[in-house]
Amino acid sequence: MNVTRRTALGLGAALGLAAVAPWSASASPGAPVRPVALGGVRLLESRYLANMRRTVAYLKFVDFDRLLHTFRLTAGLPTSAEPCGGWEAPDIQLRGHTTGHLLSGLALAAANTGDPELAVKSTRLVAALAECQAGSGYLSAFPEQAFADLEAGKSVWAPYYTIHKILAGLLDQHRLLGTAGALDVARGIARWIDTRTAPLSHDAMQKVLHTEFGGMNEALANLYAITRDPLHLTLARRFDHDELFTPLAARQDTLAGRHANTDIAKIVGAAAEYDVTGEQRYRTIATYFWDQVVHHHSYVIGGNANAEFFGPPDQVVSQLGENTCENCNSYNMLKLGRLLFLQDPSRTEYLDHYEWTLLNQMLGEQDPDSPHGFVTYYTGLVPGAQRQGKQGVTSDAGSYSSDYGNFTCDHGTGLETHVKYAENIYFTSGDTLYVNLFIASTVDFHGVSVRLETEYPYDETVRLRVDGSGSFALRMRIPSWVSKPRLTVNRVPVPATPGRFATIRRRWHAGDVVELHLPMTTRWLPAPDNPAVRALTYGPLVLAARHGSSAPPVTPTVDPRTLRREPGRVEFSVRAGEERLRLSPFLDVQHDHYSVYFAAPPDRPAPKTVAVYPLDGNLAESTHRWPDAVLAGGAVPGERGIELDGVSGHVRLAPGLPANLTELTVSMWVRPDVIVNSARVFDLGFNTQSYLFLTPRTGLGVARCAMKLGGMAAEDYVDAAVALPAGTWTHVAVTAGNGLRLYFDGVLTGVNPAPLMSPLLLGATQLNYLGRSQNPKHPYLKGAVADFRLYGRVLGEPEVQVLATGEH
Repeated sequence: MNVTRRTALGLGAALGLAAVAPWSASASPGAPVRPVALGGVRLLESRYLANMRRTVAYLKFVDFDRLLHTFRLTAGLPTSAEPCGGWEAPDIQLRGHTTGHLLSGLALAAANTGDPELAVKSTRLVAALAECQAGSGYLSAFPEQAFADLEAGKSVWAPYYTIHKILAGLLDQHRLLGTAGALDVARGIARWIDTRTAPLSHDAMQKVLHTEFGGMNEALANLYAITRDPLHLTLARRFDHDELFTPLAARQDTLAGRHANTDIAKIVGAAAEYDVTGEQRYRTIATYFWDQVVHHHSYVIGGNANAEFFGPPDQVVSQLGENTCENCNSYNMLKLGRLLFLQDPSRTEYLDHYEWTLLNQMLGEQDPDSPHGFVTYYTGLVPGAQRQGKQGVTSDAGSYSSDYGNFTCDHGTGLETHVKYAENIYFTSGDTLYVNLFIASTVDFHGVSVRLETEYPYDETVRLRVDGSGSFALRMRIPSWVSKPRLTVNRVPVPATPGRFATIRRRWHAGDVVELHLPMTTRWLPAPDNPAVRALTYGPLVLAARHGSSAPPVTPTVDPRTLRREPGRVEFSVRAGEERLRLSPFLDVQHDHYSVYFAAPPDRPAPKTVAVYPLDGNLAESTHRWPDAVLAGGAVPGERGIELDGVSGHVRLAPGLPANLTELTVSMWVRPDVIVNSARVFDLGFNTQSYLFLTPRTGLGVARCAMKLGGMAAEDYVDAAVALPAGTWTHVAVTAGNGLRLYFDGVLTGVNPAPLMSPLLLGATQLNYLGRSQNPKHPYLKGAVADFRLYGRVLGEPEVQVLATGEH
């Protein structure tokens, strides 16, 4: 869309990412890039290690017999364990999924730390699951009837989702620890899956796939990579969801309205299937999806989706809510980015996104005051949000997860996220050591011990110290957000380009020091759907305003010229009206209300007349700054305006009309032939939560103009004294700026002196209608409309009266 091309694209702009060409086989020649084994990397003191210790404490603490209670009941085995609560309660259909995450978390933590307690617990847990599987071959915490119901078209809560978590956890146990029996249990699950799904036709299986199934294709492809049993690849393909894969393979973005985490897991599976088949279609699906989500469906912190669903491309401000950025989504996006980078290490933007999201969402999902690493469910971005858990889920720790009363999917992914930081710091390829992430740690390579010392992201310097001697190449990622990096070896400069790897090939000696200096500056990053609303970053850190125990009703309006550095590690402040807001790295804002997005008045004054559409048989816009109006449905030119049939007829105006307006006036003529509640004279907006509209009549019997932004608790509105009259032309005008005012035929008929929202927050509205609502459930207007005008200022009453003297 033209509007989004003129503005920075959300996270893509934050990371300095541009649209990229599809992957080609020549992109990554030479030896394959592989991760350093977890046991070969040791984390040093840092925020990462602190988070990991809290999660490890929980992994040791949690009683897996309680988690196995429903497994044993299902298998007909005795159990006296106390049942768990939350999503693991005996009456919840998703029960059992956390055990899969526990298997993975234990394997990851044990492989990285070498802690024998974690390895022993892993062995006991796998053995217990094998006991539950013995006999029938079925392994789950709920009866197999759930799958029969699913195949019959009944509503069942994601039974294959749970199977995926268990299967993935078993494979992690085998791959990372070599835990006895883990692969045998995984093979048994695969045999059961084949028995269950083989009789289904392709169409019947596709219907099954309408219910969330996690990454079944991923786990089965990974099983095939281990066993090379053709059955396992056949099973993986059986979980390819045509409804999602077909448009993505054709590079079509049909994500709006889809459940984000359901789909992201499937795409991780597509990337895994590419690994084992080399089929370009899987590669196209995975890379195109990643590009679209990161560049067109992500918020500034790296997360995506609102209330768990993708919105239309390039909507950010209009999609702010308490339930943005489900942490499972980012967990899976990081898995996807990791796989894609390993397949094509020429694309450093995969790692840029990985680091950005890790710093600005995932590190902060864990409560540092919790000894067991409790995590949130969402990372809300509505102004005044707090980090929170899943509403309606019992928790003994407020809004975070808990020991035994929560067990949401994010509780489960949190058991993995915070114990696998070491897996992406270092990769190798032949005689090359990649340094991907700047996490304090040590690694041995080619006879040399490398120690990475840094307090990044709070400090600008990353330092590598060498102990020992050997010849190899060192490749350091230079983040795309930095403008003037400085890289030296023993104080001798080395070329370094943002968004690339810098390569240093030499014979290393004890005492060699590599320093990467990453100068950090503040940047205001505009949102794609409203350039007046911006996020503030400092280097790789998103900054958030701390509001303490109170919450602002709308996005704070600030003066960027007043931004200043404050004492502290990374602290700033900025003036918002009479208040000065304290700004901290978002990852450090845990229990305060916060805001991540801010409004700022435009640098240039708005035009006095923004747009004029006479609609007198001519659909052109008179100032010549905007595209023509478009007649849609049953809209046709009439004698004095555009006639609307009340069924589907409406007028579409150009997108972006109210952008950068601190005040505005809408003026037009309307002739409602029939007055129906909730019809629209005009509606400028994005969706059912972000709009500026005028309706001829509400349930209260009077006309209303209302304005709202997604995330606001209630709309700002002004009611007229009466409804619009039927069968006659009426001039209507709305002014917004210093209050909301509504005029009929030049006469003031309603005033709201103190709305919460400024017109500046409307932004570059994408859906601008005459005669139609943003809400498809509302009726269309039957009548006619003419002479739509938008002004970038508040017209006074005499000016409105002049406009109202025209004849229609």
